[in-house]
Amino acid sequence: MNITDKTRTITSAQAIGPVSLSLVWSDGTAADLNLRGFLGDRAFVALRAPAEFERVKVGDWGHSLAWPSGCEIGADTLWLETLSATGHGDTRLFLEWRLRHALSLSKAADALGISRRMTAYYSSGEKPVPKPILLACRGWEVDDGRSLSALPEHRSCR
Repeated sequence: MNITDKTRTITSAQAIGPVSLSLVWSDGTAADLNLRGFLGDRAFVALRAPAEFERVKVGDWGHSLAWPSGCEIGADTLWLETLSATGHGDTRLFLEWRLRHALSLSKAADALGISRRMTAYYSSGEKPVPKPILLACRGWEVDDGRSLSALPEHRSCR
């Protein structure tokens, strides 16, 4: 995500189990997240202790979650998990595509041949991302982002 995207921050976080958190975001979105996948990473070994995991705090300005052990998870990563947990997997896939290729709203719109406004709607989750758009994202990746005009002309035989 970049500066032109809507900025969301974490307003509250609470451990609700040995590997799960309840989060509330500044836009009112609430979700319970299972972080079992994160805890498998050796960078988060300290959080495998339930007593440490329970000590979660919202980081500076709501841009992360932090623990006394020094472990920290950024809000962007947690927002992607929130999208999945709240049934917005399509939005997550679209955002991951944009992030993977460092595409602004305008560049993503140009790449897909859609308006910047629709790109913003899809990125925010305000509108569901249609399957053809997700397929176009995959096609764009296969094509390495080259435009269709760069492809050779196809000629048919008579």
